[in-house]
Amino acid sequence: MKPERPRDELGRPLPAGEPNRLELPYFDEMTLEECHEEAIRLFDAGNYFGAHEAWETCWGYAKGTDEEEFFKGLAQLGAGYTHWMRGNAHGAAALLGRAAARIEDRGPRHRGIDAATFRARLDRLIATAQRYESHIDPLPALAAEPVPRSD
Repeated sequence: MKPERPRDELGRPLPAGEPNRLELPYFDEMTLEECHEEAIRLFDAGNYFGAHEAWETCWGYAKGTDEEEFFKGLAQLGAGYTHWMRGNAHGAAALLGRAAARIEDRGPRHRGIDAATFRARLDRLIATAQRYESHIDPLPALAAEPVPRSD
């Protein structure tokens, strides 16, 4: 993401000239490890779009390695939560489903994340999002739950 592009709090692009309402670090200047820790911090703070952007940078760093799918899953996780916050039940269900499988593929614990606990949470969220796909009612608010840590 280009840091100068104005966005709202949920990462949606704003018209040129509008003030930026989402301040994020320039992730390309961080190491993979720094991006991963920043993504967790952003996720824990409820900034799911920021977490998505940081994990997307990690995914880019991990291309061609055995961690590529793991970080792709985390990027999808952040995007899925972002879709939830924007009220898109179908997008949330689809992305969270893809994310859950990719994160869990690395085993129950990886890079400080308790994937097994996360999977159980994601399964509940996916089921809820799927129920709301045909509703006119908005998705319920997300509970403020941090990334489950394994260390």
